[in-house]
Amino acid sequence: MTRMILSVCSLTLGATLLMSSWCAAENSTTINILSPRDGESVPETFEIKYEILHAPDGNHAHVYLDGAYQKGFKGTFTHVPKGEHTITVKIADHDHKDAGTATHSVKVTVRE
Repeated sequence: MTRMILSVCSLTLGATLLMSSWCAAENSTTINILSPRDGESVPETFEIKYEILHAPDGNHAHVYLDGAYQKGFKGTFTHVPKGEHTITVKIADHDHKDAGTATHSVKVTVRE
């Protein structure tokens, strides 16, 4: 009888931990670059669109082009040289430090 109770308790505890980690994953901060898409060809001037899900208050996005932070970025890249480039969007905290919670990158090719 004791073994049966212990087994049921273990199963219940395991299910609770599993649900807890699933809920945490469902509510974790994510960022997705919606456009341009990875591998897409773009003109030298193009817009970027992204979405942030489940970010704590004060968190926001920082945009990078080829690893260089785009301070004051308003959503449109202009005069980007032709060739392949990497766009990265990271979540920053209210102090503008990398929150380390979410990042997304795409590679684009600027055409002539």
